[in-house]
Amino acid sequence: MLDVDVIGEGGPEAPTPAEVERMVGIAFASAGVDEGHVAVEYVDPDRIASLNREFRGRPGPTDVLSFPVDGAGPAAGPRELGDIVICPAHTDDLREAVLHGALHLTGMDHETDDGEMLALQAELLTW
Repeated sequence: MLDVDVIGEGGPEAPTPAEVERMVGIAFASAGVDEGHVAVEYVDPDRIASLNREFRGRPGPTDVLSFPVDGAGPAAGPRELGDIVICPAHTDDLREAVLHGALHLTGMDHETDDGEMLALQAELLTW
C-alpha cells in the first residue's frame, strides 16, 4: 500500500490530498512501485530557497525538490520512498509539480535522460 502525507497548505489551486495520493500513486505505478511512504510538503519561497542552496548548491527558490530516502535494497520496515517539497509561489501547475517530484523519486532524471521523464510526465497529466 502506498501511504502519502500532505503537509502544509498549497492554496486554493492545490490538489486535494486524495488527488495528490492518486498522482503519486500513478507516478510510482509507472515504475512498478506500489508500496511505501511519501511526504508532500508545501513550503514558502524562503524555505525552498534554503533547501535549494543546501542540497543543490543553487541560489534562490525553485518550484519542486525531491529527496529520496530508501534505495532499492531491502528496508528494515515499510519503505520510505522520500519527500517532495513544493513551493506554490514558484509553481505554475501544482499537479504537474507533484507528478514531477514523484517521478524523480522513482529514479527518473530529466537532466540526464533523453526526454523520457518529461514525456511520461506529460502523458500522466492527461490521465
